[in-house]
Amino acid sequence: MAANTVGLLGMGRGTMNRQNDEQFMQEALRLAGEACKREEVPVGAVLVYEGRVLAGDHNRREEWQDATAHAEILVLRRAGQLLNSWRLPGATLYVTLEPCPMCAGALIQARVSRLVFGCRDPKAGAVVSLYDLLGDRRLNHQVEFTEGILREECAEILRSFFRQRR
Repeated sequence: MAANTVGLLGMGRGTMNRQNDEQFMQEALRLAGEACKREEVPVGAVLVYEGRVLAGDHNRREEWQDATAHAEILVLRRAGQLLNSWRLPGATLYVTLEPCPMCAGALIQARVSRLVFGCRDPKAGAVVSLYDLLGDRRLNHQVEFTEGILREECAEILRSFFRQRR
């Protein structure tokens, strides 16, 4: 199945082609595999700025006993430290699973320009509600997002993880 792009003020830099999207998503998948080895929900995230990876991580909620230790939040924090700014315009966030409301809110507040995710999260995903919110042109920041990059691989790592726990 092809990736879907929902364009809202396309502002991402250096990551706007399928080949780059797959390359960075492969790294997010590798990180998701690391989470799986640590018995964390296998979600990996990579933040790219000006064509280079600034930060990558995976869920660490169980390891750190921290409800906010989602992969997306961890990479936003690390990238912000490296750039000495918590605002990240021009950055693209790659994540294997559609962000939850907390992570989606954080990427909006950080002014990330583009979100790329592998598969939807039918229970906690926030992209559809984000789309409704971000479609309001009165807001001063909008995010472009692309879904479905390496969709099957991203979905399979999650299915496999939860199958093992049943």
